[in-house]
Amino acid sequence: MDVRTVQHDTLDSVMWRYLGTTEGIERVIGMNRHLRDHGTVLPAGVHIHLPDDAPAPQTMRMVKLWD
Repeated sequence: MDVRTVQHDTLDSVMWRYLGTTEGIERVIGMNRHLRDHGTVLPAGVHIHLPDDAPAPQTMRMVKLWD
């Protein structure tokens, strides 16, 4: 999946918006070496290739403190 950033995006916010998870961020950085040329906050219009087989978001188990 190919996406473009909007102003003030970070890589993890882009992954969360399109994939629903930030797992595998190292893989995405490896696929997009040009991201190293930018800081943490990406400028608008940067092309990012996201994997199509991204891991499914993990579910959280609810814990009750009181019954």
